[in-house]
Amino acid sequence: MKVLITGFDCFGGESINPALEAVKKLPDTIEGAEIIKLEIPTVFRKSLEKIEENIIKYNPDIVLSIGQAGGRFGITPERVAINIDDARIEDNEKNQPIDVAIFEDGENAYFSNLPIKAMVKEMNESGIPASVSNTAGTFVCNHVMYGILYMIDKKYPNIKGGFIHVPYLPFQVVNKPNTPSMSLLDITKGLEICIKAALTNNNDVKTIGGEIC
Repeated sequence: MKVLITGFDCFGGESINPALEAVKKLPDTIEGAEIIKLEIPTVFRKSLEKIEENIIKYNPDIVLSIGQAGGRFGITPERVAINIDDARIEDNEKNQPIDVAIFEDGENAYFSNLPIKAMVKEMNESGIPASVSNTAGTFVCNHVMYGILYMIDKKYPNIKGGFIHVPYLPFQVVNKPNTPSMSLLDITKGLEICIKAALTNNNDVKTIGGEIC
């Protein structure tokens, strides 16, 4: 088994991206599976091109992308990606698509085929704050999640794929009052748990993971 896991470079004025730093610290094997770590640019289109290059190169069983979601309290596996780019800020090459479909021939939305509730359950049982997220935003994170699931739908039906958002690191919030954060150690531990859950759960668990609003 092979797991391709990606983390973005820093963006939005930050000097570090906790997603990439946690990916770098993951072990090289988890549950006997080879963990292939990949840095991707926070750039529309180029991020997907790099991911597909590595799908072709490594033929992974799972493709999992990790991104920073400043302001979230825990690690949040994403349930769904939507077919829209609507960038509030520019990406790292000054692209700012607004109300643009990611793929014209794609579905309006794609759902992760990873066991996201099992991931959350197992993180919570290990003392890591986590919950299911029902929005990956409309920036490069959603773009990448949608793109991975589009590729699975159109070209790579045997792959499982999805996206996980992680909080800021503590030093990133020193000048952001009342903003939550999580240690790099806990983020890395949470991601390792998520990968284990993806490798050991053929089906997701049936448990509450929704929101009222």
